[in-house]
Amino acid sequence: MINNQPRLDPRIEELLEYLYLREHEWAEDPAAPLPADFDPELLQRAGDQGFLDAPAAGARLTERGCATGRDVVRRHRLGECLLRDVLGARIEDIHEDACRIEHIIQHGLDEKTCILLGHPKICPHGKPIPPGACCRRAHEEDLREIKPLCEGKPQEAGVVAYLSTRENREIQKLMAMGILPGVQVKLIQRYPSYVFQMGYSQFTIDRDLAEKIYVHWQIPAG
Repeated sequence: MINNQPRLDPRIEELLEYLYLREHEWAEDPAAPLPADFDPELLQRAGDQGFLDAPAAGARLTERGCATGRDVVRRHRLGECLLRDVLGARIEDIHEDACRIEHIIQHGLDEKTCILLGHPKICPHGKPIPPGACCRRAHEEDLREIKPLCEGKPQEAGVVAYLSTRENREIQKLMAMGILPGVQVKLIQRYPSYVFQMGYSQFTIDRDLAEKIYVHWQIPAG
């Protein structure tokens, strides 16, 4: 869902991201003094907006600041997955590029990105991606109704739930056919190849690719 919340100053987001990592992932003492190059005015602004508790005395995150910092970390790591898995960026470049993307994929775009990527749990560097509301909703779905396209029955129809692949070539091929989460599909045949229909177009794929398309089978077609 897209919301109309105003964007934060990217410098404040980066500050909250740093403090969240320091308090929740790094081994160093979260109460230790901040590096000397932190802008005191930026700390004061973050404190005035309710993100920091006593910014002049160690700059600990408030509950609101912790939630926002966690969200920035999530967006950053989703951005890394997007760059690697969909755009084919080199692993050595994705951290710096994700530092810019994390300020863009928000206001609902983070959920759309997460759904597109199949709700990844770790980033390309092996660090955990904090789950979002979309991940919790997906977990709560009746999983008996969500299964790969290759397990559907001919004439069954449903909606693509997610793509279960991290291979750049496969993702690009599926996206080129228009296979994205939320798109309606109808399975036509299973043998000798898998044929499915989207709108007025039909596509033929092999089992290996059909295993990567998870569908919420919900519209019996007859």
